[in-house]
Amino acid sequence: MKRIIFTTALTLLCFSLSGKSVFLQGFEYGNATAPDGNEWNNPERLAYNKEQPRAWFFSFQDIESARKVLPENSSYWQSLNGKWRFHWAPNPEQRPVSFYKEGFDASRWDEVTVPMSWNIYGIQKDRTLKYGVPIYVNQPVIFQHSVKVDDWRGGVMRTPPENWTTYKYRNEVGSYIRTFEVPSTWDGREVFISFDGVDSFFYLWINGHYVGFSKNSRNAARFNITRFLKSGQNTVAVEVYRNSDGSFLEAQDMFRLPGIFRTVAIYSVPQLHFKDLKVTPDLDNNFENGSLSIEAEIANHSSKKAKHYHIEYTLYHNKLYSDDNTIVPNILGKSDILELNKFTEGTAKTTLYVVKPELWSSEAPNRYILVGRLKDKKGKVVETVSTIVGFRKVEIKDTPASADEFGKAGRYYYVNGKTVKLKGVNRHETNPSLGHAITRRQMEEEIMLMKRANINHVRNSHYPDDPYWYYLCNKYGIYLEDEANIESHEYYYGKASLSHPKEWLNAHVARVMEMVRSNVNNPSIVIWSLGNEAGPGHNFVAAYDSLKNYDQSRPVQYERNNNIVDMGSNQYPSIAWVREAVKGNAGIKYPFHISEYAHSMGNAAGNLIDYWKAIESTNFFCGGAIWDWIDQAMYYYNEKGERFMAYGGDFGDFPNDGQFVMNGIIFANMQPKPQYYEVKKVYQNIQVDSVDMLKGEVSVFNKQYFEDLSQYDAKWSLYRNGKPIKTGLVNVGTLGARQRKTIQIPLQYASLDADAEYFVKLQFLLKYDKPWAKAGYPQAEEQILVKKAAQRPCISLSDARQKLSAKTVDDSITAIQGKGFTVKFNKNQGTIHSLEYNGQQIISEGGGPKIDAFRALTNNDNWFYQSWYENGLHNLRNHVESDRIIVNDNGTISINYSLTAQAPYGSRLVEKGLASGRYTLNNNVSKPFGESDFHFIANLLWTVYPDGSIELQSTITSNKPGLTLPRLGYVMEMPKTMDKLTYYGRGPIGNYPDRETGQNIEIYETSIKKALNIWPKPQDTGNHEDVRWCSITDENGKGAVFIASDAMSMQALPNSALDLTFARHPYELPQRPNNYLHLDAAVTGLGGNSCGQGGPLEIDRVKANDHRVAFMIRPVNGNAEQQSQVNICGNAPLLITRANNGQVSIKAAKTGETIVYRIGKSKTQTYKEPFALPDGGTVTAWTAKAPLLTYTLKFEKLAAIPLTVKYASSEETSGDEGLATHLIDNDPATYWHTMYSVTVAKFPHWVDFDAGSEKSIKGFTYLPRQDSWNGNIKNYRIQISNDGKEWGKPICEGEFERNLKLKKINLQHPVKARYIRFTALSAHDGQDFATGAEFQVLTD
Repeated sequence: MKRIIFTTALTLLCFSLSGKSVFLQGFEYGNATAPDGNEWNNPERLAYNKEQPRAWFFSFQDIESARKVLPENSSYWQSLNGKWRFHWAPNPEQRPVSFYKEGFDASRWDEVTVPMSWNIYGIQKDRTLKYGVPIYVNQPVIFQHSVKVDDWRGGVMRTPPENWTTYKYRNEVGSYIRTFEVPSTWDGREVFISFDGVDSFFYLWINGHYVGFSKNSRNAARFNITRFLKSGQNTVAVEVYRNSDGSFLEAQDMFRLPGIFRTVAIYSVPQLHFKDLKVTPDLDNNFENGSLSIEAEIANHSSKKAKHYHIEYTLYHNKLYSDDNTIVPNILGKSDILELNKFTEGTAKTTLYVVKPELWSSEAPNRYILVGRLKDKKGKVVETVSTIVGFRKVEIKDTPASADEFGKAGRYYYVNGKTVKLKGVNRHETNPSLGHAITRRQMEEEIMLMKRANINHVRNSHYPDDPYWYYLCNKYGIYLEDEANIESHEYYYGKASLSHPKEWLNAHVARVMEMVRSNVNNPSIVIWSLGNEAGPGHNFVAAYDSLKNYDQSRPVQYERNNNIVDMGSNQYPSIAWVREAVKGNAGIKYPFHISEYAHSMGNAAGNLIDYWKAIESTNFFCGGAIWDWIDQAMYYYNEKGERFMAYGGDFGDFPNDGQFVMNGIIFANMQPKPQYYEVKKVYQNIQVDSVDMLKGEVSVFNKQYFEDLSQYDAKWSLYRNGKPIKTGLVNVGTLGARQRKTIQIPLQYASLDADAEYFVKLQFLLKYDKPWAKAGYPQAEEQILVKKAAQRPCISLSDARQKLSAKTVDDSITAIQGKGFTVKFNKNQGTIHSLEYNGQQIISEGGGPKIDAFRALTNNDNWFYQSWYENGLHNLRNHVESDRIIVNDNGTISINYSLTAQAPYGSRLVEKGLASGRYTLNNNVSKPFGESDFHFIANLLWTVYPDGSIELQSTITSNKPGLTLPRLGYVMEMPKTMDKLTYYGRGPIGNYPDRETGQNIEIYETSIKKALNIWPKPQDTGNHEDVRWCSITDENGKGAVFIASDAMSMQALPNSALDLTFARHPYELPQRPNNYLHLDAAVTGLGGNSCGQGGPLEIDRVKANDHRVAFMIRPVNGNAEQQSQVNICGNAPLLITRANNGQVSIKAAKTGETIVYRIGKSKTQTYKEPFALPDGGTVTAWTAKAPLLTYTLKFEKLAAIPLTVKYASSEETSGDEGLATHLIDNDPATYWHTMYSVTVAKFPHWVDFDAGSEKSIKGFTYLPRQDSWNGNIKNYRIQISNDGKEWGKPICEGEFERNLKLKKINLQHPVKARYIRFTALSAHDGQDFATGAEFQVLTD
């Protein structure tokens, strides 16, 4: 039994007031009988007769009820949620002005359910919008405004352009009425009405009497309505305005939805009652013993002096994750209230000391219930209240290297003495059916989803949440950053920002303090935030000071001004920046928390693992919050009455920001997106690494900070060729927090088959049921390669007597037939025209494998997708240069095609509106492509085996080897009847090279229909990495298996990439007769460029340089696994390429092969090393063992001079993001960028290039950065030198046009030089940066 020690310290403040104790400026009080109508257009008037903010607690009838904490357990609380009468008006002039008066007949008004967001509530199945238009914008407010100082003075009723939604619906007004009765047991008590959330402003009347107003939409508004009540039926009337001056501070990235969207209730307290109750936990230096500092504010609303009252406190300990609790014995805190005059208030302080309490953390959220009872001098209980508390301590401490896990001295963030990592998400309150009126059940489901995905942190973005959310986070263990309801993003961060004007000071302070005073007792809150994207000014300094005067138990964060708060933060840093900043010497404020990162818009969350490898390498960063948790799409209906997920613009709202409202790791309907599973894996708290697979040894690291691993069973499974063959439990023991251990798994390595591939999967399964998952749920897992298979056997040719026949069908089609199959080749296309196995169509007519380098753009492809269309990747056409048929001695037949793949012209994809998904394709048919325009050069060698197996060995290169491609491989069309997809690779969830850690390499089965993730805006999806083989069959298992030479990327979808691109919603996707199978050598990752992060890392990008792509097609009849166990053994084409410097290389598929070549008609030579060919020529090459298989490639004279970078005056070297070498890498998606710190380097900025020797120069080209206007060059000059030291007068200078097109400058007369200096003198955007994608020097 624990021994509880308590002491009591009493501080009594008695003071007389004329009415109420005024803490927050701008809160007005009085006896006005009517509003003046100006309240919603004056930022200095914050509220009228609204109670000062206080903690969330309630008055209960007894201790047993109080121990349950929630208000529904109190007989002194009554919900007014439910049916109300409602009237909607598009503007204030059309509102029912006198509706609040007694006797007003609202019986003809609509009956609605409160809480609700009226725009969403009014959506009809016939697409009509009964109660106004849902409007989505990201940064602006929805009414007319301009970014300039004092613009706010114009108010919210200015006339916008006629195409704006708010031109017609200038300021919607919702009028609400309902009746209620006050229980007779409340007689003699003070009665209050509370509104937990009303957007954005409202007036309140009770029984026709004006009560007051409130304009902070996301903090509780409480009013004392005692004097307005009558016995029997009472009427409450609420007039809600969509826009008010408060809206200037509520420009959050969300659908702007007005209405009473949270709980409305009445409650009562005795005349002498707890007005506020603040409880601050603390721990001793050893984090063993705890204390609770209690401040009880007592109000005397009676006409009599209160004497000889006291408060008694008892403490109850909740069972983990449960609402059941038991009393902590031997503790009874007491505060005496000696005297309190009538109509005054006082504060009683006391401290309870508890020996060895159970601490609160995300890993073990131990809660206590503090019950306070106010008693009179006879011991009679006057009031019983309660609040949740948790013993935990949050600190920022300077730490010596000797005390740091990583041996680095620094300023770190601690919870209960540990440098915890906050693995988080940002979260909006949203529901596709209800708007912002989310239910308790949804909140509970959200918490369970988070816990299953190892999420331990939520930033309440960008406002305080529903009170029940905090209750759940306290209960289940979520570290919260609670954020004030402030975002004036519409004015950005300069002089126009509302963080500067004195007229807005009180509003900033009040919104921060309303949040803090309301939520201060929640142990889950471990960081306060002053707001989001609202400027750096003095108003936030005042808000910070007010907060710290009230609560010093938590640090404060504000990402727009790190200088005024306790810790650093920013949004969407690049991985390169994070990798440097975590070292602790970046000159930023530490500890550091990334308030938003990994923008999860559409198919997203690439390179998440790379962020966390950096974050977990030191303690300078305490974590971050992904943007964001849940999509904010809303349900709407198409013309057929079918429901779909709608985003900005779908409701006719204008202006809007389109798809930017959908950035969650789960869909709006609470279904996980593919990235959810990556988050689960990256955030997991157990790390497993290979030590020695020969011995079955792996290292286990418990990454938790408080709990051991005794709550898990460690299950291992051995997989052979993708299927589990052995399983068992391994004893990890009670591995303590932050401890490592090497364990041995009984793999019996020596007994493993040489020709099979083996993986071991180690899973940490919940040993017992948890609220979020049953026992056996894998909370963490890792897959480790045990051994690769030895080389698989070649296809047996013992049946080579099965003859193959080849015949010409027509001028373009050659058919090869064998027993049970027919394959037709199209010599104009260089590929299979059709394929049948046993009479079953496998590859549709004309649908044979074609070179494919295109995908439907994802929301994160904005950094490079335009180059796809400009280079014609969406419209490639094969042009066969040569073809030949070879009958091989082993009974196989080979067909060799040399071809180019090029579009007839370039195009440009034009989006109508920001992130609208409305695309048109502008084809540049007037400029047909020629030899210098982008094209692939490929050699395809098809080999047909007597058993019907078809092997493709190919080489693919291009004339722009630096171009980043979305993918490179082949696409083919297959009949819809073949819908069953089986594959051995990463799954079952779609994955990409930079988002694959959460998916294991196993054998999976699905249907192609199911493989299409239904994104609200269709886009590329369903890719699978590391695929060894896949089969496409009908429901009976008949079809074909496709076998990679090693591993490939695979995607099978029911629609083409262009279908997905141009469909704004899934219901707009056309029904196609065929499915589309993509087999790729590689695909480019996702990255996170929809906002800030940047494209995928260089290692996760596919370049248009030299590639080998090989696979085999074989017939299957329920035996795909068996048929897949063969190797690709046929001849492979040589790969002939020329580098930027003119050097030609020739490569064979297998090392050690002798290569022979000639240039033009010159003498034959044995290839030993690359040779120079800058002036062009024709290279023909072959291997000594296959002299009949010759490969020829023609090179033109280099138009541009090969360059190297000699010097850059400034470049961003963090990672490789802004290196000057990107100017000459032939990749328009990469760019040179001067150093981000403008204090380090200012204009002019220059790059010196070396041509290697003196060259004749006739001009140059400059391609601006393609994904941003930032730093694109305006004024420029060119100088030359022969020694790289002395630079003469400019040979060329001028001004580039303001667009993203290629700039070509021809000199009047050619000049000769070796060195070239390209100088940027200014940028189009006026900033002190310079950037560019490509730079070339032209020669004769």
